Amino acid sequence: MNSKRSPIRRAAAAAAAGAALLALAGCGGNDGTADRPGGHAAPSPSAAASSARQTHNAADVAFAQGMVPHHRQAVEMADLAASRAGSAEVRKLAEDVRKAQAPEIRTLSGWLASWGEEVPAGDGTGHSAHGAEGMMGAGEMARLEKSSGKAFDTAFLELMIRHHAGAVSMAEAERAEGAHAPAKKMAGEIITAQTDEIALMEKLLGRD
Repeated sequence: MNSKRSPIRRAAAAAAAGAALLALAGCGGNDGTADRPGGHAAPSPSAAASSARQTHNAADVAFAQGMVPHHRQAVEMADLAASRAGSAEVRKLAEDVRKAQAPEIRTLSGWLASWGEEVPAGDGTGHSAHGAEGMMGAGEMARLEKSSGKAFDTAFLELMIRHHAGAVSMAEAERAEGAHAPAKKMAGEIITAQTDEIALMEKLLGRD
């Protein structure tokens, strides 16, 4: 009796094993979840590419394209102070502006290049069309270049206060509307640094 039933039992065991394998295959499927903790599917290549494209938006581009010429003009103004400023305080302020903004120009230009966007060309004069607020006109820059001593200090401080106020406004827009985390971080740093410098310049003008 036992010898006759043995093949039947072996066949049943094989069938059960096959069913178990099919069940496991059905649970794992082809979605890549079987070997991932928690059963979460890996993102598809198209989803990853879409995420990468969303790391910046139009506000980030506008911020970078506006701030590059804006910073260039501030650096130009700061360079004038080295030989024209009458006070050590104004020369020190101008050097701080140059040291902070020259590296930011390179960073902003690098972002634009990596995004396939136009990097504004030329110097910082006459680029208000890019949306850079508080920019000096060519005539104002020419008058600043021709002044020296106390007259230069006063003109430099008054113009740079306006210039900084424009940068703060642009940075606030980036903080509110931008998507690129490094750009939003830079915007926050600009707001803090240039607001503090505006307060210093007001003090140097005797307005505080």
